[in-house]
Amino acid sequence: MLFFRQQNHLSNFLPAMQQEILQNIRDSIAVKNEILKNPVLIHSLEHAIEKLIQVYKKNGKVLFCGNGGSAADAQHLAAELSGRFYYDRPPLNAEALHVNTSFVTAVANDYGYDQVFARMIQAAGCEGDVLVVLSTSGNSPNILHAIEAAKQKKMLVIGLTGQSGGKMKNDCDIILNVPSEVTPRIQESHIMLGHILCEQIEKKLFPKR
Repeated sequence: MLFFRQQNHLSNFLPAMQQEILQNIRDSIAVKNEILKNPVLIHSLEHAIEKLIQVYKKNGKVLFCGNGGSAADAQHLAAELSGRFYYDRPPLNAEALHVNTSFVTAVANDYGYDQVFARMIQAAGCEGDVLVVLSTSGNSPNILHAIEAAKQKKMLVIGLTGQSGGKMKNDCDIILNVPSEVTPRIQESHIMLGHILCEQIEKKLFPKR
């Protein structure tokens, strides 16, 4: 406790930018501490892992989608599953729906940006597959249309979002809503939760011998 008091005291004499940097780090840690104290969220994460493992055991696939930073996170997590996470093992069928830029721009031009994910789900999604949607607000129209398309295909939908969950909260089968309303803090926790998903899936499907 004394150490932290000294830290806070010393921070008063730091340049403004350094103080802001330290505060950002503290804020990120605070959100993660709130997750640690949230048994409902931890249980939902465990439930999501179990469902994803079941899907892969049945040779299903996992599709990811998001916008902006969430698109980057979607692509990142798909790569962790389809490539590898901690160690060499067989690849898993996972893909982010925005990676084909010709497809995305064609559909956005012909059908509207709201349909870019839904249309690919109509083409590639199958009953028993999983759609993982990432939206810090939970209100992105193309994400909501993607969920609707996945439901029509009888896919399981896992949502990663912020504190309120937005409009998508009640449409997802499993919701992982980070206890924050600040976009960068939410996204930092999304990638943490996603890494836990990937680690546990790899460990349970391909245990080290």
